[in-house]
Amino acid sequence: MSASAATGVFVLSLTAIPVTYLFNCLAATGSSWVIVAVGLLVLVLIALLARVLVKRKPPKDPLFYVYAVFAFTSVVNLIIGLEQDGIIDGFMTHYLREGEPYLNTAYGHVICYWDGSAHYLMYLLMVAAIAWEQSYRTIGLYWLGSIIMSIIVFLPGNIVGSFENSPQIALDCPAELCRLYIQLHEPYIKDPAAYPKLQMLTYMFYSVPYYVIALYGLLVPGCSWMPDLTLIHAGGLAQAQFSHIGASLHARTPYIYRVPEEAKEFFLILNVMYGILPQLFAYRCVNKPEFFMKAKQEEKTE
Repeated sequence: MSASAATGVFVLSLTAIPVTYLFNCLAATGSSWVIVAVGLLVLVLIALLARVLVKRKPPKDPLFYVYAVFAFTSVVNLIIGLEQDGIIDGFMTHYLREGEPYLNTAYGHVICYWDGSAHYLMYLLMVAAIAWEQSYRTIGLYWLGSIIMSIIVFLPGNIVGSFENSPQIALDCPAELCRLYIQLHEPYIKDPAAYPKLQMLTYMFYSVPYYVIALYGLLVPGCSWMPDLTLIHAGGLAQAQFSHIGASLHARTPYIYRVPEEAKEFFLILNVMYGILPQLFAYRCVNKPEFFMKAKQEEKTE
């Protein structure tokens, strides 16, 4: 394969612009089942066109076609984000109203931008790596963490919907410190939408066990799985903090649940640092993995 295949996937992803416009026109006149059928047909067609791009020399990795389709959907999500902000119009209006209305929430808005930027870049990098027959293990693990975090918060949040009484920090922590923190710095956690509460629960059941395992990996030499684990966690935290910070400040979040003006500096410092530290830790583990490598004698014994 050559670089032209990766370029072709990039150009193919940009066809999402005219396709979404035509799709919106069709959605305004067609039934829901017709819209679903057309949407699935478009995705299949994108996969087939990606196959045509590399017909002369097919890739050894079949995920090339998967990433090509995902790159297309990332551009669709970017279009959704831009339409929600009023920058463009007439591309996904009907779909947002009838298909996925939960994307109109602050959280849904922000993850559209994440998928249309960060995930889109990852897909293009992985497609390029496959085209040049290079390894994309590092970026692949980072993407895996990001997409898992997105799914385990977004999908349950869509199903649960809005509710008034849900778990707060640490399952409705009664501690005065937690209550004051939420009230003064992050009232978004009390938003009736399910997403912020699910995000806090995910931090407890996803990040806390990770840090316990990571501590073991730092204390015991030879834990060769540590670099991979840190990449997955870093990807998940990057997506989570981008979405949480963005939704906390977003205009679509009701005013009473947005971060107070006087608390923004502390809120941003705390949450940005919480997002950046796992990135630095992953960078250190991946670029200097000697401590985590098993000794040759131990590998021979196994």
